[in-house]
Amino acid sequence: CRVMDYGKWKYEQNIKAKEARRNRSQIVIKEIKYRPKIGPGDYTTKTNHVRRFLEADDKVKVTIMFRGREMAHPELGRNILERVAQDVSDLATVETKPNLEGRNMTMMLAPSKKKEARPVSDEGADGADAASA
Repeated sequence: CRVMDYGKWKYEQNIKAKEARRNRSQIVIKEIKYRPKIGPGDYTTKTNHVRRFLEADDKVKVTIMFRGREMAHPELGRNILERVAQDVSDLATVETKPNLEGRNMTMMLAPSKKKEARPVSDEGADGADAASA
C-alpha cells in the first residue's frame, strides 16, 4: 500500500487519457457523387477529387445517384464505378464492391499501402547504383 496524492494521480491519468485520444488516428470517409449520364469533363474533375482524398489517406465512398428511368439501367452505374476504380488503382484498393441500395449504387475505396513502400525501394536502388559506380 502506497501513500500518494490522489488529486495528483487523477490529474496525471487525465493527461495520459487526453494524450492517447490525441494520438489516435481517425478514419475519415469522404463521399463523391456521380450520375449515370456524367460528362467527360465532370468525370475527370470528380475523379481528381477522389485522387486528392486518397492521397490524403482518407477512405472514399463513391456513389452513383439514379433518378427515374435511370434505375432501369444499373449497369451504367456499375461501369462508371469500375472505371473510377481502374483510374485510381495506383492509389487505392476496392474495399466494398459496387452494390445497389435503393436509388444509389455505392463502392468504398481505401488508400493502398503500396504508396508508403515505394520510396524505400527507390532509395535502395539509388544506393546500389552509387556503390557500383
